[in-house]
Order: sequence, then C-alpha cells, then structure tokens
Amino acid sequence: MTDGTETAALLEHPHRRFNPLSGEWVLVSPHRAKRPWQGQVERPAAEHRPAHDPGCYLCPGNTRANGEHNPDYTGTFVFDNDFAALRPDAPEAEVEVGGLLRARSESGVCRVVCFSPRHDLSLPDLDPAALRGVVDVWADEFARLGSRPDIGYVQIFENKGETMGCSNPHPHGQIWAQRSVPLIPAREGERQAEHFAAHGRTLLQDYLRLELEREERIVCANDGFVALVPFWAVWPFETLVVSRRPVPDLLALEDAERDQLADVLKRLTTRYDNLFGVSFPYSAGLHQAPTDGQPHPEWHLHMHFFPPLLRSATVRKFMVGYEMLGEPQRDVTPESSAERLRSLPETRTATGAS
Repeated sequence: MTDGTETAALLEHPHRRFNPLSGEWVLVSPHRAKRPWQGQVERPAAEHRPAHDPGCYLCPGNTRANGEHNPDYTGTFVFDNDFAALRPDAPEAEVEVGGLLRARSESGVCRVVCFSPRHDLSLPDLDPAALRGVVDVWADEFARLGSRPDIGYVQIFENKGETMGCSNPHPHGQIWAQRSVPLIPAREGERQAEHFAAHGRTLLQDYLRLELEREERIVCANDGFVALVPFWAVWPFETLVVSRRPVPDLLALEDAERDQLADVLKRLTTRYDNLFGVSFPYSAGLHQAPTDGQPHPEWHLHMHFFPPLLRSATVRKFMVGYEMLGEPQRDVTPESSAERLRSLPETRTATGAS
C-alpha cells in the first residue's frame, strides 16, 4: 500500500494484512460486510446490578469459596486466586519421548484485582482517581511478582462479560505470573527484538509514527498514550493502546503517564459501552517486557482489547471454520471500525449508538 488509490482499492476488495507483532497474516473481506444476517439473534439481558451484592464473592465483607472474608475495602483489593491455574509449589517434572512428546511442569501465581468495591460499576464508570488507582495496583503487582526469581513473565488481563467467560460481573481483572514467557508475548518479543536490532528503535515506536501520520485508525489519544484500531486487527472493534514513549513496562512510566493511561482507558472503554448501548464485553491485557532480570530495550508497553461484538449487541464474532483451519478473517475493515469508535461520545449515553 503506497498511496491513496491503492488504499481505496483494498477497502473494497479481499486482501491480507500482515501483523508485525506476531508475524501472522489476517484475511480482510470488506465486501462481505454487506451480506444480510440471518443467523441466531440473542437478546442481551438488561443489567440491573446492586452496588453491593451479598451473594458476590468479590464484594467487600463477603465470604469467598475458601471461607476467607473480604475486607471492607474502599478502593482496589488484590488477593490470591482461590482457583488458581498456576501454583508456586508445582513439582519439577519433565517428559520427552522421541523428541515429539514433550512436557514440563510450570509454576506460578494467580492474583485477582478488584477494581472497585462497587458491584455495579466497570472501568468506564470509574472516576479518574479510581482508574489511576487500578493502574497503580497493576504496576505494584508487576513489580512485586516480577521481582521473584521464579517468575519470568507477568500477564495482567481482564475478561469482561459472560460472552468472554467472565464468571462474576463485579469489576475485576486477573494477574497470572509464571516461570516461562507465554506463547503470544514470546512471539511478540521475538518480532520486536528483530526490529530493534535492525533499526535501533522499537517496532511500535515506528508503527505508531505511521499511524499518527495517516490518522486513519486513531480512536483517541493524549500526550502519553494513543488508542487505535491496528492495521492488522482481527476482532471487529479490536484496539491497541500504545505508549507514545517507548518504555518496556508500567514501572518505567512517569507519574503523569500513569494518569494519561487511566485517561485513555476510560475514554476508550466509554466508547465501547456507547457503541451498542450495552456493557461492552471484551478480553483485554497488557503486554510488557519479561521479568527475567535482563534489559529489554526492544519491548514497548502496549495493551490489547479484543471485543467479540460485530454488528450489534446480538451479533458476535467467533473464530470458526476457515479461521480455525486457515487464518483469521474479518469483514469490517479496521478503518471503518476506527471511524465508528472515534465518532462516539466520551461520556456515557442512555442508550448508546445503534
């Protein structure tokens, strides 16, 4: 793609886009967005949650499954996951048979982060000070867990909504810290290292410069962070939040930059909720440098948002068929998704956009 004519042609016809972070391709089929939908339509249930739910195991003062009582917290609250996928006491074990059957034990720690004591809120509902508190907790946990000699990577993420497998609507996220660098961050790290070795700049530093020059896929921005729909996006309204300054992790952010991250997250997630007039489901997560004690100048702090809603609150995107067997595919172009998100208000609306 070198000029406006070629760009316009791609917006109307099938093409593949390259993801430099993963080294993978995505098939874009913009003409398919015009086809009528005749599949199942699911009506979203109206949300009327109380500020405190006596049956919620994340609300202040309530009892969790393991019998422990939550404190009467007034801000954030962090605790070890009662049903952790990783455990620090995993016994050392390794299997290798013929070079093909390979497995080894993996140790780690899983933490839960309650964003607010209010059961009826989510990230876009939090005021700036409360959202800054979430950013600070992420940074504190990253520092504490990452300093452990048995932890090589800290993955901070949030699953929001039943669609994305969230078992409790109370505003919360998770942190999984483990010995190994997981597959996707490892792949991103390799790609970023290749780019940094070749150019002396981070991959996302160069990518962000191109996006700011073109202004086609920017959703919102401030002096510290930019939220955009990546050129290679797979999910219908996928976004990428990138720090303007090439820093490897949250700990490298200045005080003002933490405020700016909280600001962009609130503005972006508010747009999500306004898009279809619902509490917008997504999986989101921060990607940061490994915590192996080595310098990682190639790493550039960023956050992915993967929302499944496609055309309304009733039509969703899942990876099926060709996407499971061939490669990811999308119908709506990233440019049109960015324009739609960009046009939405940054304050909550009563019914959202249709």
